[in-house]
Amino acid sequence: MQSSPAGHAPPSSSGSPELRAEADATLARLVGSDTAALRPDQWRAIEALVAERRRALVVQRTGWGKSAVYFVATALLRRQGAGPTVIVSPLLALMRNQIEAAARAGIHARSISSANAEEWEAVREEIEKGAVDVLLVSPERLNNPDFRDRVLPRLAAATGLLVVDEAHCISDWGHDFRPDYRRLRTLLADLPAGVPVLATTATANARVTADVAEQLGTGGEDAGALVLRGPLDRESLRLSVLRLPDAAHRLAWLEGYLGELPGSGIIYTLTVAAAEEVAAHLSARGHRVTAYTGRMENADRQAAEDDLLGNRVKALVATSALGMGFDKPDLGFVVHLGSPSSPIAYYQQVGRAGRGVAHAEVLLLPGPEDEAIWRYFASLAFPPEEQVRRTLDALAAADAPLSLAALEPRVELRRSRLEMMLKVLDVDGAVRRERGGWTATGSPWAYDAGRYAGVARRRETEQQAMRDYVAATGCRMEFLRRQLDDPEAAPCARCDNCTGRGHAPDVDPDALAAARGELARPGTPVEPRRMWPTGLPAVGVDLKGRIPAGEQAEPGRALGRLSDIGWGNRLRPLLARGTPDGPVPQDVADAVVTVLADWAKGPGGWATGDPEAPRRPVGVVTVGSRSRPVLIGSLGERIAAVGRMPLLGALDPGPPERPARRSNSAQRVRELADSLTLPPALAAAVREAGGPLLLVDDLTETGWTLAMGARLLRAAGAEAVLPLVLAVDG
Repeated sequence: MQSSPAGHAPPSSSGSPELRAEADATLARLVGSDTAALRPDQWRAIEALVAERRRALVVQRTGWGKSAVYFVATALLRRQGAGPTVIVSPLLALMRNQIEAAARAGIHARSISSANAEEWEAVREEIEKGAVDVLLVSPERLNNPDFRDRVLPRLAAATGLLVVDEAHCISDWGHDFRPDYRRLRTLLADLPAGVPVLATTATANARVTADVAEQLGTGGEDAGALVLRGPLDRESLRLSVLRLPDAAHRLAWLEGYLGELPGSGIIYTLTVAAAEEVAAHLSARGHRVTAYTGRMENADRQAAEDDLLGNRVKALVATSALGMGFDKPDLGFVVHLGSPSSPIAYYQQVGRAGRGVAHAEVLLLPGPEDEAIWRYFASLAFPPEEQVRRTLDALAAADAPLSLAALEPRVELRRSRLEMMLKVLDVDGAVRRERGGWTATGSPWAYDAGRYAGVARRRETEQQAMRDYVAATGCRMEFLRRQLDDPEAAPCARCDNCTGRGHAPDVDPDALAAARGELARPGTPVEPRRMWPTGLPAVGVDLKGRIPAGEQAEPGRALGRLSDIGWGNRLRPLLARGTPDGPVPQDVADAVVTVLADWAKGPGGWATGDPEAPRRPVGVVTVGSRSRPVLIGSLGERIAAVGRMPLLGALDPGPPERPARRSNSAQRVRELADSLTLPPALAAAVREAGGPLLLVDDLTETGWTLAMGARLLRAAGAEAVLPLVLAVDG
């Protein structure tokens, strides 16, 4: 492995033989092996931290033993009387594994994160008493007002070692940029002189490494920093790509070959819907698998992790929520059902496998939906300057801090994108998070259009690299290592291209038929809105609190989700921007009829005789469309004809010069309150019909068009409104 101190300084020899022996003994306790010994670069990093009190950046492959460096360094520093180590750690799974590993070495570790709020006060008391050797902190805590103002100053003054794990998150050139990580500048600035700092990552190319080094103050000759970068080959991994005709073939292949993959592992999907869909199908076909997503409760995620660690399941079907830091040395395989948008992110995820076994299978099954999902996540990039300025103006005009809920009605940004933007502005010094919300600081701020455009171009380059990886005829591991600027990248002699031995594409006909049946099964619930968004009166809409029962829509149905690997693949091109308008395709119309039939007979359906269920619909109303009037109109006609009920008319979406925009809930309701209306002829038809109505639309994203449409129809005399849409976006 290559060890290169910043500025090409010669290796230090200040570490004594006694310190090295003590370090090796601590490692032995940590890993439970009397014969364990530190690698040269592990010892060089520990020596720099403990003997020289320097700052170091370690870029080494997953499984190299970066956590051993900071745990051994912690034990040595604590014995010298240093304060506790603070580890900034991005994922809850990583925290749990690290706490368990520390205990093996006699190191008392605690955490402060969203998963253990009830323990925070006890942890603070332990820190005050000096009983905590290691404190693991999520990056989000660094700018929590209470933690930032009450705990962080004392912690910075007492810290014996600061560790930034998964440090690529600091860089907006990295694959997992997190604005909260950049709060570390404040913590670094407040550290007393001589406190060592360690930054670690396995997934940083040269550009990310330089950026991280600069932001953490670990770069440059003046900083006296040590940069240790080693080769990124993973000798246990066998990389393969298998291109199959469609989602049904991929699902059938998984069913047939999952049992043949070594040990237990992870099946990654790009969306929550896909994870749930694949897990449900494989479970129904007899495989022991569990879904794992960010929507699950912490306790459920931990139970799923424990099942995988204990080999009680063959696989977790997971989103990227199961990523950095999950440590199972004997993980035998990683399969991706869909391509991540970045080869660096892909390398990081496949690095979960083969850490403690000689052979692990890594397989990518790309799909046609991948690029649509990439485009969606790319749409969440840093907002245009006009929207940023509007947010700053709203904060500056407020006489008190504004919460996200209070700020949303004043800006046209969704909650997640608004929060991300505010965190970036916070780091830039333009806003500050206070108790109760956000405030503008009044400090000058410039919109760095060049940097944001550069990040967007970098994302496009990474996406092309993933296309190239799929199509590559050369060594796949060498390809990934070159993407990470590994100077030692060379053919691995293990991957499908190096050996000429790939996975067979054959699938069992019965499994294929079952997969097609599963993916072709139409129907997904559409939950109605029950509460108005916060802050509507502030933008001139006199609505707040719970939506009255007499104005609500009933639970509805959709043919599918755009993120599904089944109907999503059929609906995405049909509803994509730029697709010519036209009559509803026959297969889609037939599937909608099936959804209606299942809905009528299912729980809460009007054909069940349940006295609590709505009566059978007596008419159909469509939501008028500026972009797809023929599609929605023909769908309404087909439903009315099959159901032998009248098509009463369409809600008026407003003038074409006011197109709908992707926005947050408050702004969407304000827009609909100004534009969506009930034409007089339709109002008269609704009053005459009297009973329940089907409200038909092509796509629901926020649910507010259906909610506002239902409110208009209920006010006109509809007994109930049952939404029916082609797709749910989300």
